[in-house]
Formats: sequence, C-alpha cells, structure tokens
Amino acid sequence: MKRSDNPADPFKKALTEATRALADDGDLNVTFSADPAGVAGDTMRLPQVSRRLTRDEVLMARGTADALAMRVRHHDAATHARYAPAGPMARELYEAMETARCEALGARDMPGALSNIDARIGADADRKGYAQIKAPADAPLSVAAGYILREAATGRSLPAAAQHVADLWRPFVESQAAGTIAGATGALSDQAAFARLSRQIITDLGYGDQLGEDPDAPEEDEAEDEAEQDEEAGDNQARDQDDSDEAEASPERSQEQTQDERQAQVSMDESSEDEMSDEAEMPDSDSPPDLPPPVSDASPDYRVFAQTWDEEIRAEDLADAAELERLRAYLDKQLDPLRGAVSRLANKLQRRLQAQQNRSWEFDKEEGVLDAGRLARVVANPTMPLSFKIEKDTEFRDTVVTLLIDNSGSMRGRPISIAAICADVLARTLERCNVKVEILGFTTRAWKGGQARESWLAAGRPAQPGRLNDLRHIIYKSADAPWRRVRPNLGLMMKEGLLKENIDGEALEWAHRRLVKRAEARKILMVISDGAPVDDSTLSVNPANFLEKHLRDVIAMVERRRAVELLAIGIGHDVTRYYQRAVTITDAEQLAGAITEQLAALFDSDPRKRARVLGMGGIRRG
Repeated sequence: MKRSDNPADPFKKALTEATRALADDGDLNVTFSADPAGVAGDTMRLPQVSRRLTRDEVLMARGTADALAMRVRHHDAATHARYAPAGPMARELYEAMETARCEALGARDMPGALSNIDARIGADADRKGYAQIKAPADAPLSVAAGYILREAATGRSLPAAAQHVADLWRPFVESQAAGTIAGATGALSDQAAFARLSRQIITDLGYGDQLGEDPDAPEEDEAEDEAEQDEEAGDNQARDQDDSDEAEASPERSQEQTQDERQAQVSMDESSEDEMSDEAEMPDSDSPPDLPPPVSDASPDYRVFAQTWDEEIRAEDLADAAELERLRAYLDKQLDPLRGAVSRLANKLQRRLQAQQNRSWEFDKEEGVLDAGRLARVVANPTMPLSFKIEKDTEFRDTVVTLLIDNSGSMRGRPISIAAICADVLARTLERCNVKVEILGFTTRAWKGGQARESWLAAGRPAQPGRLNDLRHIIYKSADAPWRRVRPNLGLMMKEGLLKENIDGEALEWAHRRLVKRAEARKILMVISDGAPVDDSTLSVNPANFLEKHLRDVIAMVERRRAVELLAIGIGHDVTRYYQRAVTITDAEQLAGAITEQLAALFDSDPRKRARVLGMGGIRRG
C-alpha cells in the first residue's frame, strides 16, 4: 500500500475516527476545508490542516471537531427549531446557550475534549480582539451569555480573552437572570426543558419581545376556551333530552375533556373511564364517527380530518405593502455580501441556458454575416456574388418552473434566507431566458394543530384521524406575474411567526396539480426543503411514518406520471432518501457551483449528460 506524501494525513485520519466516536456516529463524513466549519446533513467540515502541521492548526482542528461532535451527539434539531425565537438578538442568545449546553454535556464524560474546546474558544476570542475591549457594549451580549452559562455549567474558567468578555457583562447578566441560569444548568440533559429556560433567560435580559409565539401556550389556551364553549352547548342539549343517564354523564365528561385539553401533548393512551365516557356519547354505535374520505390522488390511505380551515393565500394578503417592503429590505441586506457571486451566477446560468438553445443558419442571403465557407467559389469565379448567412434562433420549447419552498420553523434564520435568495436569483435568471417561474411556499397556520385539532377534540378523539392541522399554502409569485411586480413578496419569508410546521406531501401534490393545469409543453418542479415532514399534532395520534409515507407516495406518483420533472434542493440536509434527483446546499456561496449545474442540466438536450450531472439518485455538493 502506497504511503501518503502528506505528513498531515495520519493526524487527519486519527482525528476523523476520534470525532466519529465522540459524536457516536460511525457514518459521519469528516472533511477538512477552507470553508467555514460546520455540520450539514451527515457531513462535518473542519478547518484545513497544512503539511506543516503547526500547533495552532492542530489545536483549532481538535477543538472544532470536539465542539461539533458534541452538538451532533446531544442536539435535536426538531426540538431546537420548535422553541427557537423569531427575532435576531433573541435567536443569537438562544443559539449561544444551546452551544454551551452541548459542550457542557460532553465535558461531563470527556474533560479532555473540553480542554480542546477551550483552546479553540481562546484562539477565536483572541482573533476577534476580545482582550482589548473596554466596555460591555463593544462585545456581543449573546457571546457573553454563552460564556457565562458555559462557565456555570462546567465549573471551569474560560480562556483569558473570553473571560474578559464574560466579566464585562457578568454584573448585568447575573443581576437580571442569575436564578434562571442556575435552573438551566440543572436541565442540561433535557433539551426541551433547557430551551424553555433559555427563552426565560432571553426575557430576563430584555428581549422577550423577540421570542415570537410560545409553542407550548397559545394553542392550549384556545383549545381550553373552545372546549368550554362546546361543553356548555352539550350541557344545554343534554338538559332537553329525556335520558337522565346521559344528562348525568355530560358534566363528568366536560370536566374530563377540559382537563385533557390542558395537556401540552395529545395522547392516545386515554384511561378506561375516559373511553367509556366518550363511547357513551356516541349515538347507537360503539365505533368512532365516520372519518372523511381520502383526499390524495397518490395515497388512498392518507386522510385529513378537516379541510375547512386550510388556506391557499397570496403573499400580499398576509402583510401590507409597507411591511413587505421592509422585510424585502431586510432580505436585501443579507444578499449584499453575496451580490457579486449572485451576479456571476445569473450571468453564468443565462449563458448556459442560451448556449443550449437550438440554432440554425439561413444561407444565400443578400445581407448578414459573410459566409466564409463559400468564399472559394467567389475566388474561382469572380463574377459570383458574395454569399451571406443569417443566424436563426429557436427558443426553448415552452417551459414553466415552479419553486416550492419549505416555510417550516426549522428553516428559520440562515436556511430560509438561503431559500429566498435561491428563489430570487433563479426567478430573475429564468425570466431573462423566457422561462416562466412560479414561487410557492408551504407551512401551517398554527403550532401543534389548529382548528382541525379542536374539531377532532370536540368529536370525541376518533382513532387515527389523519392530518390534524390547518394548511397554509402561499403563492409568492404566479407563473404569469412579472418578477418586478412581486419582488417584495419574498420578504414575507422573513416575517416573524410565519414559519411553523411542514406537511410536505400535500404541498407537493398541490404544486403538482397547479403545474399540470398549465399549457406549457415542459414543466419543472423544484422543491427547496430542509428535511422530513413534521407536524406534532398529526404524528402524535397517527402512525409515526404517516406524513413521510404520504410524501414518498406523492413523489412516486409525480415521477411515475412524468408530466412534471421533479428536482429537490436540500438546505443543509440530504434529501436524496426521498427524491431521485437532489442537490444539497449548505451556504449561499455554493449556489454558483451547485444550482447552476443542476438547473442547466435540466435544460440540456442530451439525456445522458443530463442524467450524469443530476446523478439520478446521487447527491452533488457544491
């Protein structure tokens, strides 16, 4: 076996194995890159290590690997997204405290790993000049709060520059949130409890207005109010009936149902007394009420309890014009650092698409471009007139592209910004090439079930009711609308409180139905998402794979019918387990390398080349 000529390779190999062990993930793909360190899907990027293998490089690589491995091992993305605040400062505090939690948890069993992380924190603090800061206002509060929480949780001093920042902010932080911080350090092993305490710390520090909706409270209050109204109506009806037994049972059931609806999670493990009470109110039958008929063309087994409150709405109807302009300006600020890369992407993509147009020439014209191929006959016979040719362009056959964007809570922050930037760039570029573009988004109207869930509760909680949330399907841009008129609409994705649950299967089927009705000869559907469908209310009372199975069924239907070409773009997550054609993006800088190839390949006239670039089930990272 040939030995490597790079002296850093043995170190990289050892660090890779140690990182997999620390993360408790033997399939983790570890790479060393000049790109920013981070984790995307099953891939971890670590700082590059040169052939010189300097001490600073080794410490930085080890510390970064240990910190990221602890996050992989102890962090649940769904729980994190559920409690994530909406505002920027609150989000920074929340992220810093979650990072401190993961590192403190790992340090309990592996104190040596914490030493490596200390070295990384110290180097990072020195690089940012934290040691020279004189006033608290010159250092980020989120960084200081994370340091203070980490120090309290581990009982370990921070590196000098980081300690300086923590000490500057300590009087303020401890005067406002000392008690809550003590509680948070005792809840490190319970991420949901820690997240709730983190939100309280954010409130204590004065940023409670940026938290957005409380995922635990609002829907429960509404459920309790509506349940009480339903029970009052039921009591009045019971008094008019002659059956005294049922009249006596109604108050008992009212008390039980009200108590059940105060619970944070829906449970199907009802006590036998509750079941007997529910069954007592079912007229002339021991079976649950009839469930609604199937609503999906792809899966007859997929059911929806109630569609009454589902919503298909235009973006401009969810916010006024002034708010959309403000949100669009916020999105543009995030786009500013990438403006050069975005312009290069647009120009490169446009050239690729235009180069693939079918061109032909008309010869023997009296004007145009001189036909050099026929100059020989003029030389042989000077009496022959010069021959000219004219290039004739044939545009792409009529094409429409739909961008379907996941608007779920887990997309908050950087992922939704990347998705909005993707939509902006692709829509403008394709429109230049005379390709119509439609931009759609999908989410739900409420967390943990909306009016559909309340209707289910009032109906006596029939078993396996199907989807129990109210859909919100958003039209950001219709295919026929010019981009300049709807440009502000994409700013809506930055709106606090918009992003909630994601039911991908129904959204994909909705987008597919819209596309097949179009008159264009070619139809392309691009899904931009960050993972599997999730809706807590639905999954708590149906099989665990209920939403995922429907998504797979819809994808299979779309690919089987072949009326629409389907491509998925994963934002930080590998979506190839669902889609045959997929690409993963971890940052907006990778758009030029990944999206350009994928989109241009869709328009390539050579099917073999198109299949090779798209991977046909593989994944191509930019």
